[in-house]
Amino acid sequence: MTGFFKRLPEAVVRVGIVFLLFITTVSFARWMIPASLKNGREHRTATVKRETAKAIHYAGADACTECHKEINAVKTEGYHRNLSCETCHGAAKNHAEDPDVKARTDKIREACTRCHMYDPSRPTGFPQINPVVHNPRKQCVECHKPHSPKPPHVPQECQACHGQIARTKEVSPHVDLPCTTCHTVDVQHKVSPREVRAQIPSDRSFCAKCHSIDSPVKETQKVDIKTHGEKYLCWQCHYPHEPELHSYGTKTLP
Repeated sequence: MTGFFKRLPEAVVRVGIVFLLFITTVSFARWMIPASLKNGREHRTATVKRETAKAIHYAGADACTECHKEINAVKTEGYHRNLSCETCHGAAKNHAEDPDVKARTDKIREACTRCHMYDPSRPTGFPQINPVVHNPRKQCVECHKPHSPKPPHVPQECQACHGQIARTKEVSPHVDLPCTTCHTVDVQHKVSPREVRAQIPSDRSFCAKCHSIDSPVKETQKVDIKTHGEKYLCWQCHYPHEPELHSYGTKTLP
């Protein structure tokens, strides 16, 4: 038998050794893995048993509604309608079982700013504020009722919700243009911004009013709309809130 292995090429022997080591490792690993992880049914049974053994802390929205019907009615009509009660009030199982155990009520600014402090990653139009300058001496609940957090006054300026865009526009050649120059804004947009959207121009002729070579508007970049950009819409190449980093006056661009 020893002679047989000696007659084999060295490469074949090495491959054989690697293969045996692989089989040994796999067999040892399978032996070490618990049966509950190798068998799907046992795994599910063990998982359910482990999870159901954990202590329950949350009561669930239905439990809150049983006693707080009036508050729930207000909440379901407000902007927090998709927010669980226990998101703000904390785990309430003990309170649901014994009302004398008070539910947590966070009235501090930090509780609200977890969601509403300015963060550029959040969707455009999501209500965001800078807590340093936005009524810094007041608690949020003094102006906004948590179950229906409509502001006491509808925002009068676009930057109330579009702070990131406003900051970009401030260093843009479009800084002096009111937002309504390019956007048609229904009054309901201020009330329900994610349901009633502001409209944007739909064709190249809109930008041509200021930027075509025959435009009467002075001190704007001029282009030949018929050839510049061909079939593309202007904002596919030029970000409207900062169309160029520098203003080139009335120079005709290629």
